[in-house]
Amino acid sequence: MKLNLKLIVFISLFFTFNSAFSQLVYSCNNKYDANVKVFVTENKYDADLIVYKCTNKYDAKDNAGKWFFTENKYDAKKIIYFVSNKYDADLIIYFSNNKYDAEWRNKSKQQLMY
Repeated sequence: MKLNLKLIVFISLFFTFNSAFSQLVYSCNNKYDANVKVFVTENKYDADLIVYKCTNKYDAKDNAGKWFFTENKYDAKKIIYFVSNKYDADLIIYFSNNKYDAEWRNKSKQQLMY
């Protein structure tokens, strides 16, 4: 019985820690290596997600549009590829200079970054 309780606690902590930094992203050079194809728009009203680029990975919590770009793809939660045409994209984003602007505008696409 104690073993089952320890296993449940371990699994709970693992998923809590794993989702704590869910917005660690890596930008790859090949679209076939990517989990999500992303197009950057110049108009935030066209975006599915408004993204703020964090300077610290500990600020990239939850699935709220605060991204930290890793230097290594193995440190990332999601691997993205930037496309040049919005029709090739899974997700359209707008980069904001204000972290308080980061938000999902199209919540139906939110599962792409989980």
